[in-house]
Amino acid sequence: MSAHNLLVELFVEELPPKALPQLGRAFAAGISAALREQGLLLEQSLATPYASPRRLAVHVSAVLAKAADRALQLKLMPASVALDAAGAPTPALRKKLAALGLGDAAAASLREQGEGKARTLYVDTVAPGVALAEGLQRALTDTLAELPIPKLMSYQLADGWTTVRFVRPAHGLVALHGSEVVPVQALGLQAGRSTRGHRFEASAPSLELAHADDYEGVLLERGGVIASFERRRSSIEQQIDACARSLDGDLRCLPDAALLDEVCALVEKPRVLACRFDPEYLEVPQECLILTMRSNQKYFALVDSAGRLSHHFLVVSNIDPADASQVIEGNQRVVRPRLADARFFYDQDRKHTLAQRAAGLQRVTYHARLGTQAERSQRVQQIAVELARRLNRGLLNQRPLPVNQADRDLVEAVREAAALAKADLLTEMVGEFPELQGVMGRYYALHDGLSPLVAQAIEDHYRPRFAGDELARSDCGLCLALADKLEILCGLWGIGERPSGDKDPFALRRHALGVVRMLMERPQASREWPLDELLRLALGSLRQVPGLQDPTPALRDFLFDRMANLLREQGYPAQQVDAVLGLRPQWLGDVVARLDAVRAFALLPEAQALAAANKRVANILKKSAASEGAGLRPELLSEPAELALAAALQRLQPRAQAAQQRGDHAAALLCLAELKLPVDAFFDQVMVNVEQPELRANRLALLQQLHSAMRQVADLSCLAA
Repeated sequence: MSAHNLLVELFVEELPPKALPQLGRAFAAGISAALREQGLLLEQSLATPYASPRRLAVHVSAVLAKAADRALQLKLMPASVALDAAGAPTPALRKKLAALGLGDAAAASLREQGEGKARTLYVDTVAPGVALAEGLQRALTDTLAELPIPKLMSYQLADGWTTVRFVRPAHGLVALHGSEVVPVQALGLQAGRSTRGHRFEASAPSLELAHADDYEGVLLERGGVIASFERRRSSIEQQIDACARSLDGDLRCLPDAALLDEVCALVEKPRVLACRFDPEYLEVPQECLILTMRSNQKYFALVDSAGRLSHHFLVVSNIDPADASQVIEGNQRVVRPRLADARFFYDQDRKHTLAQRAAGLQRVTYHARLGTQAERSQRVQQIAVELARRLNRGLLNQRPLPVNQADRDLVEAVREAAALAKADLLTEMVGEFPELQGVMGRYYALHDGLSPLVAQAIEDHYRPRFAGDELARSDCGLCLALADKLEILCGLWGIGERPSGDKDPFALRRHALGVVRMLMERPQASREWPLDELLRLALGSLRQVPGLQDPTPALRDFLFDRMANLLREQGYPAQQVDAVLGLRPQWLGDVVARLDAVRAFALLPEAQALAAANKRVANILKKSAASEGAGLRPELLSEPAELALAAALQRLQPRAQAAQQRGDHAAALLCLAELKLPVDAFFDQVMVNVEQPELRANRLALLQQLHSAMRQVADLSCLAA
């Protein structure tokens, strides 16, 4: 059966740019998958998606005009109902065969399966393959119904009566199988071979497609459209790079994949043009100017080799005029008032200090049950100051060291930064661009004459803002950032505002991951901040909140879940992650070291046997709760194998504990590897659950000692195959 390439295009009004890439992929994937499911594609068939501001399309190679017939085995009914006593077909069977389009002759091909009362009749038949017109119609209808449309529009067709709902009004449908039109319809449109090109660059209002394979070439040559989203995006990237290098000053474009995708979804024939603004605007913080150009105008900012913003910027035009001077001048004229607004906000904001603005936080509600931003700032300050006091001085481990001037300076810097960290929320600039909270706080703090350390901490206390973001750059910023996220987690979790499914309106997953990363990636700080102590500290600041419940157990599990996901993404095997995190370690800074030690241990020949033994021990102890707290009585040890195991534990356990205390987890596990032979001998030669109560309790106590020794670094039972 012959196969030809297929083209399907839906021509619409301008699609929402942020949704276009996903819509394009979903349109192509949906049609291709539906055709393949119906047997209309050959094995080597490939689907190529196309998406531009005014079209969704797909080119599918090797599409059959009709699917192959398929052999089917149809279940009919119980044999006792289908056949009478003489074995002849009953009226019920004849009626069933007729409903399936099979005559009485089909009764001769009936087959029985099963025995006795479970005997059932089946018939072999052939299902005719679906024709392309029918199969494509089904694929198109289903795909359009399942597109990830952010918001549907309702519009009427030309008859004035029929209402259609789609992401944007559709005005054309193309369906070509080779050179033949496939008679399908969608959204009130009949398929044809005519499409449209660029609004201004096309050579004709309508473009006829002779063949499905002509689509991309005709649109490019006569329609002024680069139909492929990826090729259009690549063209913009190349033009941006070339245009930036052509300017003076060794300039480069700031990487911005989201903006590139959005601009690509706004143009069909991109032309990158270099523009400029008055250098006097560079007095405004460059983050403000970059965000103004990006958010309001979709412009690409340029920076020099030192990362300083240039007064040049790039525009992606949707037309390609011979003389681009008017387009350039128009964009330069448009950007001026935007930059002037940014400068006005900046000048106005600096008329008041952050300290003066902080008082206004009393009028800003943070959460109906958690009070105002001022109350939240006080809680964050309380937590952050206590963290700073404990940092690097071992107060949690009862190892007080002399407090020097540097320690006092850190505490005071944290106190000052915490008091002012949220004040920039009341500035004009942050009101216009919420993304700049913290960033503008740093600029205004420096303008107010505060120390660079405090200013930097004000900016850094939001870090990490997203996955992969950098952590706070100083101890001051780290204390403040950790306090901020702990207050959010404990406060919102304590009043029942917890993530559920894909709903996380307060971004608690992101804040939890931030806490985990700070404790993991700053191991020295982590040693002074055990996790449960941190949660108690944060909850202590919230004790005045009415109705707050202690969320510690659930919140602790939530944090470890975030950590487990992070470690698996970093390539650690799930078994090893579960082995380490199953112990709920308090100092997260040495989790990676524990994992590395477990990874090395897993390669030892003794690893699997010890893991299996530990799992067996855990199961025995789980069934024998009476062993908990019972001490080992050496005088009751009598069997050679149990004496040997007790002696091995007495010899190896101090070595393992010493290695553990100095942070050498690999050495601690290596000591445990020596237990393999005595453990194997114990289980081969000693019965634990003997009838004598004292003897049984003593052997359980020995196993409890073994179990504790093998859980110092990780729960080795998780490694059992």
